[in-house]
Amino acid sequence: MNLEIAPKGSILEQVYAFLRQRSIKAYLVGGCVRDWLLGRSSHDFDFAVAGDAVELARQVADRMGGAFVLLDQERGTGRVVTRGEDGQRLFIDFARLQGNDIITDLSRRDFTVNAIAVAVADTEFRVIDPYDGQRDLQLGLVRAVSGTAFDDDPLRTLRAVRLAAEMEASIEQGTEELLRQAVPSIADVSAERVRDELAKILALPGAAQNLRYLDEFGLLTAIIPEVERLKGAEQSEPHYLDVFEHSLEAVRWLEEVTEVLEGKEVAGSGLALIPLLLSPFSSQLSAHLSQPVSGDRSRLTVLKLVALLHDLGKPATKSVGDDGAIHFYGHEGEGAEVVGAIFRHLRFAGNEVSLARTIVANHMRPCLLADQEVVTRRAVYRFFRDTGDAGVDTLLLYLADHLATWGPNLQIARWQGRVEFAASMLTDYYERHQKVISPPRLINGYDLMEEFGLEEGPQIGELLEAVREAQAEEEVGTREEALALVSGLLAQELP
Repeated sequence: MNLEIAPKGSILEQVYAFLRQRSIKAYLVGGCVRDWLLGRSSHDFDFAVAGDAVELARQVADRMGGAFVLLDQERGTGRVVTRGEDGQRLFIDFARLQGNDIITDLSRRDFTVNAIAVAVADTEFRVIDPYDGQRDLQLGLVRAVSGTAFDDDPLRTLRAVRLAAEMEASIEQGTEELLRQAVPSIADVSAERVRDELAKILALPGAAQNLRYLDEFGLLTAIIPEVERLKGAEQSEPHYLDVFEHSLEAVRWLEEVTEVLEGKEVAGSGLALIPLLLSPFSSQLSAHLSQPVSGDRSRLTVLKLVALLHDLGKPATKSVGDDGAIHFYGHEGEGAEVVGAIFRHLRFAGNEVSLARTIVANHMRPCLLADQEVVTRRAVYRFFRDTGDAGVDTLLLYLADHLATWGPNLQIARWQGRVEFAASMLTDYYERHQKVISPPRLINGYDLMEEFGLEEGPQIGELLEAVREAQAEEEVGTREEALALVSGLLAQELP
């Protein structure tokens, strides 16, 4: 086996040299060792050390010119944040050994593939693998280190699903049985930890499949009980799935759409229209979706969760018409409230809550606009006025939602019209932003008070908004024309 775990000249080799010079008993452990054995690169390194790990992290940060972060004083864990040779950020964590030696430490870890260590102080790298984690790597199995693994930390139920997805592996049968027994205990885990693990699962490719896997264990509804009400909730045509299955399909199609935008090849399907019509915006959309919203969570990760939850308002708004057709009038508004509550419960940041609420509250608007014979500039302005940059996410969800709705019955001509509509909206957003989306202000409230003797109040805001809408429609373009428009509006209000 090639043991080039720390290439010559790398940051990691410098850390090794620092530890050896001080004769510090340290071991590289966890996911970075697993990734190394799988031949994968890593930017997260975990060391288990004997002694004061927090002080050691401070010293390494000073030596490497990195930043020190105290992760857990009680458990003796500190982090060094620096940059690797490729310019990407590296996270190097130092934690105090659990127990008196590395074998005891490894016995308290979650899964065998994570209970492998590499001794640092030795002249030659030595792999320490008391639970045959390397064998499980070869077999593609996620196996618990002990029968109490999930009792020790119920969050490991979610982590097992994530690890299986990352490794393209299966959860070992005995471990699966232990996992199922531990599902109710996930309620005892802090919302922040659940949120972070769920976000990591959503960030992986195949999020829909991973969500279904969570649901098979009962974990999905254990962390988001509201999802249960979607199961078996019927919908009228053109829907061909119940609301729950439709929601999972929306997540799947969202990934398909974004992957196609990034260059994934497709043939003989409606997805071919995506690169054909949206390719001018592929770089902007990719940058938009990769933006961090809070911490390490990207907009795409948040959007996947929104796609799963976007129709949560349907069960509460269901009605049946005289013709037997099922309707969900106003479900988007109801859903926005429910989704906002879920995001707050899971301790998502305020901007993430706002993003999720905005997308859900407006996810039907593109459908209504696309059905219009002509989409006016005023309508485009109003859409992005109400959604801001979340309008871009809303349009991508709209495309995924359409594909999830029609499925195998997709009508290519109708779908082409939807993609062309999205392309037109994105053209306005990215190429005509100052003209249609955010025209420069020609007048302000003080101008209105001075010119027309108005007092402060909502009327001024309404008049200024009318001017901006007229700008978007290119009905006014100068200060004089703006004032003339206001004068006419005020004259209409006179008795």
